[in-house]
Amino acid sequence: MLDLKRLLSILLAVVVSLVVPTAWAEDPVEENQEATAEKIKSEASEDAEKADFTIKNFNDPELEELVDEALKNNLNLRIAATQIDAAAAAAVIAGARLKPTVNLGVGASGTGTTSASTGDAVVGLSTTWEIDVWGKLASGAAAAEASLAATQANYAFGRQSLAAQTAKSWFIATQARMLLDLGKETVDLYQQTLDLVNTKYEVGQVTMQDVHLAKADLATSQEAVQQAEAADKQARRSLELLLGLYPGAEIEARAKLPPVPPSIPVGLPSDLLERRPDLIAAEDTVAAAFYLTEQAEAAKLPSFAITAGVGASSGVDDMIFDLGAGIVAPLFNGGALEAQVDSADAQQRAAIAAYGQAVLKAFEEVEAGLTNGKLEGEREMFLAEVLSENEAAWNLANTQYDVGKIDLLSTLQMQARVVGSRIALVNIRNQQLITRVNLHLALGGSFEEVDGRRVAVTASEE
Repeated sequence: MLDLKRLLSILLAVVVSLVVPTAWAEDPVEENQEATAEKIKSEASEDAEKADFTIKNFNDPELEELVDEALKNNLNLRIAATQIDAAAAAAVIAGARLKPTVNLGVGASGTGTTSASTGDAVVGLSTTWEIDVWGKLASGAAAAEASLAATQANYAFGRQSLAAQTAKSWFIATQARMLLDLGKETVDLYQQTLDLVNTKYEVGQVTMQDVHLAKADLATSQEAVQQAEAADKQARRSLELLLGLYPGAEIEARAKLPPVPPSIPVGLPSDLLERRPDLIAAEDTVAAAFYLTEQAEAAKLPSFAITAGVGASSGVDDMIFDLGAGIVAPLFNGGALEAQVDSADAQQRAAIAAYGQAVLKAFEEVEAGLTNGKLEGEREMFLAEVLSENEAAWNLANTQYDVGKIDLLSTLQMQARVVGSRIALVNIRNQQLITRVNLHLALGGSFEEVDGRRVAVTASEE
């Protein structure tokens, strides 16, 4: 009869003998997998704080609430989170190859006739362990770990990008509302002009041509309002999509854009870009490519494996043991192993080039943000002056028209210039805010604080 206690004790001894070696007694991959959930939560919280700190620079509490809602509910961000789970699982799979595989088998065998039969229960434990002499398996595990880190960094960049896109969509929605309100005010102005022209026409002070011109401008402004309403609804729908809401254009935008944050100081160290999650991800991708190349090189070398087995049958009193070791060396595979090395090497070179391109692109985004922010600030001052002068000219034109010194066409032209100046001023203020958001994203967060100290930015356009 099979002694189960004896079998269990032997099985335990075999497992312990395999666990003792320090080659896999401490597995950073497994430890990382166990801590993955907490790590993701911690990083997500840090990313949220960075995004929130950046958004707070705009002094818009409603925007801060919208960013929080987007980070919680955006469906694309949820998809990105599942990629972390997949990468973490891949890291565990790669790390598991460093460990022995233990299999338990249970079966039955027997013989019999039409009158009688006999049978035995069979229990067996088998173990296979590939010893990683050349570091092939360790390189694969390290590559999976680097890929996991890259995925986590890309997720962090996705959160920052979502916060930035939410802010820009909020500003665009506010801009659309302001332009819609301005369009309605313009309709009222042209309606007042038409009423005045009709009154003058009735007393013979103007001709029917003036009436037609006033009606045409009123219809044009009304059509512009229709376009503004469509743009307003589309802007709100786009914002609702980012928030994970049904795009019904139900959200209400602000009636006025917030002021642009104070100008950027000068002297920001270039190492600020090292905190950009997308650059961190690109760097981790390079590391993964290096490890995969090492794995492909090691795959050309012989592999060593240890096998062990123990089994027993209910009809046998003694245990059956089996212990063996083997070496497998690749002799001919049609060039597959060399091709794998070439493929890994090509991917490594591509990852290095992509990282270099990403760094250059990051600096270009920072420089463009600095330059555009400066130029747009100057443009706002000029456009504000243009509006002021056009309004003054329009007031004079109204006075001259009332006393009959100029015709209606000149007045309408002045009025159109004022409307165009107001629209241009709204647009440039919105563009300044979007440029500032893009600059925050290019810097990987706020430029005002790095490691607890205030820093500034360099600009090549001095």
